[in-house]
Amino acid sequence: MIRVIITGAKGRMGQALLQSAARMPDLQVVGGIDIGDDAASAIPKADVVVDFSFHQATPDFAEICAKHKKAMVIGTTGHIESEKKRILACASQIPMVMASNYSTGVNTLFWLTRKAAEILGPSFDLEVIEMHHRMKKDAPSGTAVTVAEILAQVRKQQLSKVIRHGREGITGERTDAEIGMHSLRGGDVVGDHTVVFATNGERLELTHKASSRDTFANGALRAALWVGLRKPGCYDMQDVLGLK
Repeated sequence: MIRVIITGAKGRMGQALLQSAARMPDLQVVGGIDIGDDAASAIPKADVVVDFSFHQATPDFAEICAKHKKAMVIGTTGHIESEKKRILACASQIPMVMASNYSTGVNTLFWLTRKAAEILGPSFDLEVIEMHHRMKKDAPSGTAVTVAEILAQVRKQQLSKVIRHGREGITGERTDAEIGMHSLRGGDVVGDHTVVFATNGERLELTHKASSRDTFANGALRAALWVGLRKPGCYDMQDVLGLK
């Protein structure tokens, strides 16, 4: 039995995790942490901490987990560079899964995106489109950024130099190198992501649409069952699913 503590337990994903965990016989939720709770006293009770709190809180949770040798599953996105550095420093002491999206379908999208980019080559223009509910605080989504990173890796580009966030006014012709990124917000959309490969005469689109947070919750808890058996290091959902 794997004992789990969920951070961000009162949020949308926290509630989905609690509901999904109740259906998993090999996993027991032994606590939930939210704003104002004492994480330092709660975390030692768990085997794995599943973090869906907020990007600013994740480094503190990671350091507490490292101190007590507790594995982590990290689902927060939007980390600034200093936060990433603190989180990754803890990976030398504990195993952690850090992924922008825990859906099995989305991770298949990542795999297909890489293969399509390799097969189609540099003659195709690349655009990424994502849509989420109106309450989402960060843009673009972590999943969309991961897709763009995959595209840039295949083309041996530095993403920060080629990414183009939307277009307005007289922008000039599209360059061959750029990767377009477009974020839509509205209603209660759980998460839609589309990768567009376009060239003269044809267009290929890969799309994933999530209609329930259960897909993310089930994947994150699957990662929690997996990570507790690993050596210290930073893993992602591709490792969990055996797609590497």
